[in-house]
Amino acid sequence: MIKSKIFIKSLLLFSSLLSFSSCKRASQNYVQKYVDLHFHLDGSITVDIARKLAALQNISLPEDDSELEKLLTLPADCESLNDFLKCFALPCSLMQTPEAIKESVYLIAENIKKQGVIYAEFRWAPQNHTLKGMSQEEAILAALDGLKKTDLKVNLILCFMRGQGNEKANEETLELAKKYLVKDGGVVAVDLAGAEALFPTKNYREIFAKAKEYGIPFTIHAGEADGAESVRAALDYGAKRIGHGVRSFEDPALLERIKNEAIVLEMCPTSNRQTAAVKNMDEYPFMDYLKRGIKVTINTDDMAIEGTNIAKEFRYMEEKFGLTLAQEKIILTNAVEAAFTSDQVKNQLKKELGL
Repeated sequence: MIKSKIFIKSLLLFSSLLSFSSCKRASQNYVQKYVDLHFHLDGSITVDIARKLAALQNISLPEDDSELEKLLTLPADCESLNDFLKCFALPCSLMQTPEAIKESVYLIAENIKKQGVIYAEFRWAPQNHTLKGMSQEEAILAALDGLKKTDLKVNLILCFMRGQGNEKANEETLELAKKYLVKDGGVVAVDLAGAEALFPTKNYREIFAKAKEYGIPFTIHAGEADGAESVRAALDYGAKRIGHGVRSFEDPALLERIKNEAIVLEMCPTSNRQTAAVKNMDEYPFMDYLKRGIKVTINTDDMAIEGTNIAKEFRYMEEKFGLTLAQEKIILTNAVEAAFTSDQVKNQLKKELGL
């Protein structure tokens, strides 16, 4: 009887090891290094980073990690992008000094480097970090200092914010983007973020006309909370990349334009599910876009708020939609070629990714 039990335990152990080995081999059949083009700095403040930033500023936080995580992570009952945006209040409150900005850039970069990211573009709105007297320019300089502390390849995208009464703040962001614009290793582009359905993309024609005049590359959040017409407006302004673009399928002619103009869609599966940009993930258009030859990419959007990371996003797409290694290489090639960086860095990334 004893020998029988020992035999059974040994058999179970062998089966477990075999299963683990099979899983490990399976995971090696997919990419393990990543590029994340759509990554919000203030949406990526994890519990450990929040505590470090709070300690720098003598800010009190809940002692229990699970309680703090609830404050930093999207609740299960999120119904829209507007609900989603409320989650930025706490992380933004922790990023109101130059030292906090500098450390957040550095700590987040080190965090995602461990997850396999080899290149990322951190987007954020400097105007959201002036509540304690720090200027937009001081915030940008602090972020640039943060980049100097990490060896991960990271660039910065400055966001204009949708809203009312912040026109001067957006204009200041534009002028600072022009002042600090580089090909690589700093500020490389601008973006438009915020409540898309409440403040339509069509309202921001002038600021992007000026960005184009200044020669500043840009991406625009569109086709997430608002429909295909938002994406069309962004393309009319000259955007070569679209943040999300998930609802482009609402207009077949627009999809054809996106393909013909080689527009890159910065898609974020977990985010698109959580903000209800797509009601039913069985109908998520990513794979259809990919098969049509549209240049899609996979990104995290707001890593901490969503409780995700880039590896999880790729694994989700593999399990849910059968994404293959060959398709992942196409997706990563799209990301590298669309990155706001120098040709030299793009070549290095392709070599590292085996593309």
